[in-house]
Amino acid sequence: MRAQTYVAMLLVLALGGCAQLQSAKPGTPVADIIKQFGKPTIACRNPDGTERLVWSLQPFGRYAWGTNITKDNTIGPVTQVLTDAHFEVLSTGTWSDERVRCEFGPPADIGGIAKGNEKVWAYRYYESSVWYSLMYVYMGPNGNLANRHNPGPDPAYLLNDR
Repeated sequence: MRAQTYVAMLLVLALGGCAQLQSAKPGTPVADIIKQFGKPTIACRNPDGTERLVWSLQPFGRYAWGTNITKDNTIGPVTQVLTDAHFEVLSTGTWSDERVRCEFGPPADIGGIAKGNEKVWAYRYYESSVWYSLMYVYMGPNGNLANRHNPGPDPAYLLNDR
């Protein structure tokens, strides 16, 4: 996909659709949400048999919206998941790579930069709703189990001192 086409698509999503996705009312049929906002980036099964949907603007955007589908095939509350507060759910329980992907959508980047050859997933977001940042989720040396997370500045926005 050409860069101009991708930028135009992001702009349309941000201004015309996804910016209002979180205002969708709980109880709205899933088919209506998909018709209005498009196919989700991620759809996966929850342990209780319901489904989770995430619409993400990663790898370059800083927003992702998630909702759980009820058993009567309607949506629950739609929330912005790339926030400091929401990343704190990673501090509770066990988070497999699939569970992280289902909760937050695909990461902007996956690298192996941490100690012990850990796999590190990076999500672009606005730290404190202001700063261009990445949330680093450390997935262990096998890349399949989150063991910690922390924010850091997005290198794409660091000033070059040359």
